[in-house]
Amino acid sequence: MAVELSYVVISPYSLIKARTGVILARLLSRTDLELIGAQILAFTPEQTQAYAALLRQEKSKNSEMLADYVLENFTPTGEGKNKRFLLVLFKGEDACRKIAGIVGGIPYQAPHSLMNGDTIRATYADLIEDRDNPAVIRYFEPAVLAPEDWNRAVPALKLFAEVASQSPNIIANTVGSAPDDEQTLVIIKPDNWRYPSSRPGNIIDMLSRTGLRIVGCKLYRMSIAEALEFYGPVQQALQEKLAPKIGDRARQLLEQELHCPLDNGVLEQLTASVGMRYADYEFGSLIEFMSGRRPEDCPEAERNEPGLVKCLVLIYEGKDAIQRIRRVLGPTDPGKAPGGTVRRDFGSNVMVNTAHASDSPESVRREERIIKISRNHLAAKIDEFLAAN
Repeated sequence: MAVELSYVVISPYSLIKARTGVILARLLSRTDLELIGAQILAFTPEQTQAYAALLRQEKSKNSEMLADYVLENFTPTGEGKNKRFLLVLFKGEDACRKIAGIVGGIPYQAPHSLMNGDTIRATYADLIEDRDNPAVIRYFEPAVLAPEDWNRAVPALKLFAEVASQSPNIIANTVGSAPDDEQTLVIIKPDNWRYPSSRPGNIIDMLSRTGLRIVGCKLYRMSIAEALEFYGPVQQALQEKLAPKIGDRARQLLEQELHCPLDNGVLEQLTASVGMRYADYEFGSLIEFMSGRRPEDCPEAERNEPGLVKCLVLIYEGKDAIQRIRRVLGPTDPGKAPGGTVRRDFGSNVMVNTAHASDSPESVRREERIIKISRNHLAAKIDEFLAAN
């Protein structure tokens, strides 16, 4: 079967209702497709009209209803507030059919007694007909939008590439935003992406209990250079914490082996040599965890190349965003994290602790700069694929 690119639009309503995580959990765990892009977007009135027109051109049973829905729910408010939505891209064999199967049909297409929540729309979409006149739809919410086949996907992908290339990666002035809102940065780390699973979506779902809004998102591969700068402050902390312990442990082992006591001068030498070497090795392991390569194994010329492992970067916005996210995330050490926190439920140890969150406004600015938060390669991914196909 041909390799295709497919998309899923998580609607503004689904984002407001904090269903982003559970929807992503289903998309990520029920297919062998590769997630290759993600971006929070907001249409202008003209872009909304263009997407609605594409849906109408499909001439399917639901095209008119979906087009009307887009016009009503994606157009900015009369006050100019943006209605954000999340666009995610999947690539793989027969991608459009596979995604359409997970998304499911419009609810009225099956009797309510036969709907068991096996698709995204069967669980989260709603369609309420007039009791006296079923031809009149009183309420309609599809939860997500996705193409049924490749021919329908292509025009929409071209539009989304254009929209994404012209949009900032962090959407401002969204519905619900306030002047005193704070932003924070979250990274869903590489240990969550080793194989298809619901973990990334479940983590986002847990973070949704903060009531904060996701206003920025991108799939990211951290280079070794970026990882070294991002975690630079951790290296000294590891040296201070680990080197004395390893130095003392090395002295104990030597005393046992040699059957003679060793003075503090030897301890200082062991701390400065073995202890520091161990601490730096552990730091290199952290860099490898985030980038996919150890720094000592990477030539200088390759240090700025995208890493071998991926993560998902999210920008959350709202009152006291930094502390609210960190409370749900839990302490760095998963073993010391309270039950019900992200790191307690999903973390393994201090290094493989599933997610990162900024700890101050200064850290947010620093980390956004390092990972180039203003850049998102989603549009380029679409253009590259369409040019080759």
